[in-house]
Amino acid sequence: MYAKCGDFQRAKDLLDKYKSKDVFSWTALISAYARHGHNEEALVCFERMKHEGLFPDAVTYACTLRACGNMRMIDLGEQIHDEITRQGLVGNDAVLATALVDMYAKCGALTKAEHVLDGLPSRGLTTWNALIKGYAEQGQGAKALDAFERMRCEGFSPSEATFTIVLKVCAAMKAMKRGQQIHQEVIKHGWITRDVMLGTALVDMYAKGGDIKKAHQLVVDLPTRDAICWSALIAGYTQQGQCEQALTCFEEMQSEGLSPNAVTFTCVLNACGYIGDVQKGEQIHDEITRRGLLEENIMLGTAIVDMYANCGALTKARRLFDELPSRNVVSWNSLIAKYIQHGECELALNCFEQMQGEGLHPDAVTFMSILKACGTIGDIDKGEQIHDEIKRLSLLRHDLLLGSAVIDMYAKCGALKRARGLLEELPCRDGVSWNSLITGYAQFGHNEEVLNCYQQMQCEGLCADKVTFISILKACGNLNAVCHGERIHDEILRQDLLRHDSVLGSALVDMYVKCGDLAKAEQVLNELPVRNAVSWSSLIVGYTQYGLCEQAWHCYERMQAEGLSPDAVTYTSILKACSSMGAVIKGEHIHNEVRKQGWLGNDIILGTALVDMYIKCGALAKAQALLEELPHLDVVLWNTLITGYVQQGEIEHAFNCFEQMQKGGFCPDAVTLSAVLSGCSHLGRVEDAYKHFIEMITQYGIKPDLEHYTCMVDLLGRAGHLDKAVRVIQEMPSSDCSILCALLSACRTWKDINVGRWAFQQAVEIDRNDGAAYILMADIYAAVGLQEEAATVEAMRRENLAWK
Repeated sequence: MYAKCGDFQRAKDLLDKYKSKDVFSWTALISAYARHGHNEEALVCFERMKHEGLFPDAVTYACTLRACGNMRMIDLGEQIHDEITRQGLVGNDAVLATALVDMYAKCGALTKAEHVLDGLPSRGLTTWNALIKGYAEQGQGAKALDAFERMRCEGFSPSEATFTIVLKVCAAMKAMKRGQQIHQEVIKHGWITRDVMLGTALVDMYAKGGDIKKAHQLVVDLPTRDAICWSALIAGYTQQGQCEQALTCFEEMQSEGLSPNAVTFTCVLNACGYIGDVQKGEQIHDEITRRGLLEENIMLGTAIVDMYANCGALTKARRLFDELPSRNVVSWNSLIAKYIQHGECELALNCFEQMQGEGLHPDAVTFMSILKACGTIGDIDKGEQIHDEIKRLSLLRHDLLLGSAVIDMYAKCGALKRARGLLEELPCRDGVSWNSLITGYAQFGHNEEVLNCYQQMQCEGLCADKVTFISILKACGNLNAVCHGERIHDEILRQDLLRHDSVLGSALVDMYVKCGDLAKAEQVLNELPVRNAVSWSSLIVGYTQYGLCEQAWHCYERMQAEGLSPDAVTYTSILKACSSMGAVIKGEHIHNEVRKQGWLGNDIILGTALVDMYIKCGALAKAQALLEELPHLDVVLWNTLITGYVQQGEIEHAFNCFEQMQKGGFCPDAVTLSAVLSGCSHLGRVEDAYKHFIEMITQYGIKPDLEHYTCMVDLLGRAGHLDKAVRVIQEMPSSDCSILCALLSACRTWKDINVGRWAFQQAVEIDRNDGAAYILMADIYAAVGLQEEAATVEAMRRENLAWK
């Protein structure tokens, strides 16, 4: 009596008082312990009973096997199996046989469970149920359904419990047709009216299979409803993304006077987090707190933290997490995942350290999240530590997803050789592990390796998915491998992957654009069942890059006509098209759209594109006004304006901008100085140019490039400072023919034979086939009347075949 009521201490004390204890009293205590989940105590009692010289009976063994199964103690279970077999008990007791099958199933040894069942002289329905349930709980749905059919072939009629198990399998496998057949049988038996668990299993099956309307109708039609069936429906709506409806169901459930349980609250919190309804989530949180449910339910505490994190309230989520009365690996995993989801990878790594500091051991899910964090921030040292820990625990042997996560970490950190080596070491590979490597190669521009990996993946009999195809299409575009890209396109069509995937469609359009086949790119886009802003942007970018700006504008108008909102990339590209066309009115139209959407304050690249558009359209005053309007400036934006003024011949305005830029605290870069030197060259300001050139090196620490040197040589040459121009060239790390030809051109203007000869000699040593140097030197000789020397240079040009 005490044991059945859960008062184990009094039951044990009472048993200890008896001088002579029998099998029945020990079995009663063992049974109660096992039934209430006190499995260790049940096993201790079993050993004490045997130590006292008592022989267990079939019921004792059945209860003990239940405890073994609950604790996944297959070794002890096998010992008991041997004892039972020696005593000849297995074939004579259906309860004991069922307990054996159930123990092996719970321990994951399903082959042994089936072997036990097959060896029984007579099998009962409960034994079959135990095997089917075992397959279901181990995620082997197909085998569960096979066992169900075998059971029926042997003449057993399924019970409510059998159908409940099988419906759970159908739900997990989304086997709707099979589930509907079961539903019809259940209706024939009339069981829905008297078995709420069976009704709930049906609701869950339809909800998980996507027929949420049918699931809802079932709940409405049930003669008796409880919190469990409502929870199944609420979970279904949440999984389908219909979270508002999930919250409505929660209110209906409460209006019926039903009290939500922990599962219900968890589902509702998930719905609140999904739609970001923090206010409703707080109401649910308050109700849970009032009921005192957090003290005894870690899962519920984790769901609350998840809800706040999903709503973006990470600080509150962390505070509540720290206040939880108890935390386990699952709750830590959830917090770590949320930090990573919001880009807070350093905080995720800190959580990992704290979790270990509390004595909790990471599981495969923890390691996968932390590896993702390491890959995201490029922390290969920490990633290697995690990899070493995983190897120490021998986790890679049986976990393909974990192996893929390690490969992904190394690939994202750029350690592609390590990633490839690890892939080849894995005991078995799947599409996910190959995708991790292929994505890494694509990310770092190793396009040939992407295609090689795809070929090897196919040789291993693995099928590519949309993730694989996106990386391969990117590689094909970068390699201009349109033929290979077309084969991938055909494979995508064969697998019918474009029907619901706009990302893959955009990758296809982008591949054809990069390969220069814009007509095909537009054809693909027109045929896509689902188009988005990204696919249109790819085509607009392509038309703009190839100078087909009218077509780019036409695509932009079509995109808007379809109700799609352009993103920053689209606007930037179409502004470049406006610049090329000189279409300032169209550009102003884009400017107004961008201003309405409030993007000017958030996107400097877009602001720069607008300034550039106005400059190239000759609207310099508007460009200047726009720059002054922008809340955030950078060097690139200033460079755009300064360079534009120089190109338009407004040199003084360019110099004024240069001063404003410096006063604003921006340090000039190489592009800035190129524009300033070019402006000095236009005005012939030799001293100013020389000053800026020296400051460039001494004050700004910029190493001059060929453009800077050429600008200085051109300026000095046109001003007649040929000796200074020579010194500039001599100070260069290396010169080329273009800068020497600039000096030769100046020598022709000033008729300086000596400097001209030096420049010509240098140019011929660099490239004796450069015809420009010969022509300029011959012109210099001719200008001073040295016709023979001019003829000699011309002969040298013919001899060296210097026609270019």
